Amino acid sequence: MAAVTVVPLAYQSNNTINVPEWLNKGDNAWQMVSAAFVGMQGMPGLVILYAGLVKKKWALNSAFMALYAFAAVMPCWILWGYKMSFGNRLIPLWGKAGHSGSQDFLTQQAFLPSTRYIDGSYIAAANAPLYPMATMIFFQYAFAAITVMLLAGALLGRMSIKAWMAFVPLWLTLSYTVGAFSIWGGGFLFQWGIMDYSGGYVVHLASGAAGFTAAYWVGPRLQEDREEFPPNNLLLALAGAGILWMGWTGFNGGDPFAANVDSSIAVLNTHICAATSLLVWTCWDVIFFKKPSVIGAIQGMITGLVCITPGAGLVQGWAALLMGILSGTIPWYTMMSLSRRLPLFQIVDDTLGVFHTHAVAGTLGGALTGLFAHPDLSSLFLVVPNSRGAFYGGDGVVQFLKQLVGASFIIGWNVVATSIILLFIRVFIPLRMTDEELQVGDDAAHGEEAYALAGKGQRERSTVNGTSRHDIENQELERF
Repeated sequence: MAAVTVVPLAYQSNNTINVPEWLNKGDNAWQMVSAAFVGMQGMPGLVILYAGLVKKKWALNSAFMALYAFAAVMPCWILWGYKMSFGNRLIPLWGKAGHSGSQDFLTQQAFLPSTRYIDGSYIAAANAPLYPMATMIFFQYAFAAITVMLLAGALLGRMSIKAWMAFVPLWLTLSYTVGAFSIWGGGFLFQWGIMDYSGGYVVHLASGAAGFTAAYWVGPRLQEDREEFPPNNLLLALAGAGILWMGWTGFNGGDPFAANVDSSIAVLNTHICAATSLLVWTCWDVIFFKKPSVIGAIQGMITGLVCITPGAGLVQGWAALLMGILSGTIPWYTMMSLSRRLPLFQIVDDTLGVFHTHAVAGTLGGALTGLFAHPDLSSLFLVVPNSRGAFYGGDGVVQFLKQLVGASFIIGWNVVATSIILLFIRVFIPLRMTDEELQVGDDAAHGEEAYALAGKGQRERSTVNGTSRHDIENQELERF
């Protein structure tokens, strides 16, 4: 038998399309894996985290709100959102809308904002990533999607699903893209040198501020739900939290846009801070409430992950440890103590405490980055002369103040934009369910329930809402 020569795909025809000279397969593989990690944080991570943390009657509705957001962001992102966030400048805080799904665009080499205007001249800010635009668009989509999903955590247990379906594309368009372009896409905060390594401001502070604002306009849950809201499945919630934690490896590790030294530092710092924060939060629970709380451990894990995000690849290991101690302490205090004293927190019903876990922790992380960003690591992220945290002297104090100004802009924009969006929606669609629907929960919202009747392997044949889906289906069959 004659020998058969197998020609590797990379050396067959159309090689310049499949494997162009600029493509780094290692970087491309890492970036796609990172994007998948971030995507899995949302679906299934947040979907099952929300499903487990809420009262039984809201398990399906909470999971569906997250699931819908994950799907709804994608067409908006391709049709206009990506270029509004990372395209050519329209105004200092917004990019020009445009379609990013054409083949020519997707197969070309990815690019990022390449210059900063400093002292009258333009300075290169980042090397071009060595992979195609398709990879970059998917990576950034995962961030956009999870931001809206995090926001949903403040609204669980009462928001009309129809209002939510209208809210997601509007908020992505009018709020998320502004923060993304301003800080990451070449906008005025980018030019000013704001440090947000992986979304402490763009993702977490934005979702926390917008979620708290939206909770105000939508209104609170039923009083009985506010007073008694036990999680229906803590083991399911732990599974979702675990996916969220491990997925953060890609969330922060993918933001150098290459498989490099800074990526490794970012991953290690992420897990140092998360673990420390979880342990510190648990210790505070034991000290003040005499028992360690599983929900508290999840909250501490999240605050640690959020806090390290703006500085993951910019700070040293000892700083990540200190940030974990502070992120397990300050958000714990605002959630467990301060929120019970201030009237505002009694008026605004933030279901899962997104304000504390994301807005407070995100602001804290951004401020601490302004203190502890190491000059050598900062130079890998910002090509800005003498870029450093205040701890290292020089212009570090200025950087710290810039971080506070950047946080203020993100908070202000999200409060205003979210309010306008919801006031517009409520002209056409009620923002919350009726009291009758709130009494029933999932069956009223979807005609479905999360769990079968215990021990029978089937759902209840009738519900508080009246006719069950089972009965409706039987009626339809009989009519047919």
